[in-house]
Amino acid sequence: MDRLEKRLLDGVARASGDFGLLEPGDRVMVAVSGGKDSHALLYLLREIQRRAPFEFSLIAVNVDQGHPGFPKRCLPDYFEREGYEYRIVEEDTYSVVKSKIPENKTFCSLCSRLRRGILYTLAGELGATKIALGHHRDDLIETLMLNLFYSGQIKAMPPKLLSDDGRNVVIRPLVYASEAELAEFAALKAFPIIPCDLCGSQENLQRKQLKHLLDELDAKNPLVRRNLFAALANVRPTHLLDVELSRRLGLTTLEPSDHAVSGSAPPDSDVVPLSALVR
Repeated sequence: MDRLEKRLLDGVARASGDFGLLEPGDRVMVAVSGGKDSHALLYLLREIQRRAPFEFSLIAVNVDQGHPGFPKRCLPDYFEREGYEYRIVEEDTYSVVKSKIPENKTFCSLCSRLRRGILYTLAGELGATKIALGHHRDDLIETLMLNLFYSGQIKAMPPKLLSDDGRNVVIRPLVYASEAELAEFAALKAFPIIPCDLCGSQENLQRKQLKHLLDELDAKNPLVRRNLFAALANVRPTHLLDVELSRRLGLTTLEPSDHAVSGSAPPDSDVVPLSALVR
């Protein structure tokens, strides 16, 4: 096993342990779009399955959304050659998205909602206890920034999510893997990649624009992405303004300031009273 594969496997195992992603008796439905991330996810989960101290099963699922020129035999041939249990579902969401979304508007939101509904329904039919998606570390970082800039929320993607109807559990085992690592791994394994020709070519996607911004920042400071990701696991509720969160956590007492903790705060005799500033 090469170092990259071992590092990725370690990350999946760590994510599973940290967030309870894989459990004895699970039937995991792996959503495989044909992109590099979902191919890597399927491969790595099977390797974890072979090494795990408990049993769980996998089934690969692809939703053929009716995109023009979609290579229908590409994934079935690959799944059969590699010995994966699989299911292909044909649903023409392409026509729906094209008819509902105006020109020059992005398709991702509606497309993802339709695909998610199909996956949720199929999970019930297949008896799947978990739905595994291929979102990685960079997806979490970009989602955090998108929510900050465009939604006014401090929120990313949870590694484990219970659907709104309470019937499906979504897991993201690749949360500790970077996009660069997965791209390198997919090239080394020569996965049969199917590009998304519906939205992948839209240059006005907010996510794509944000990715460019992060690339620019990363060129000046290579720690930018790492620090943003670290921030997701280093939350200080006492230093935020969410009143409801503070109440739920019982944060009603005053916390010492960062300066006071570090010992760098000025002595009380040096503090100017507010009344002196407003006279």
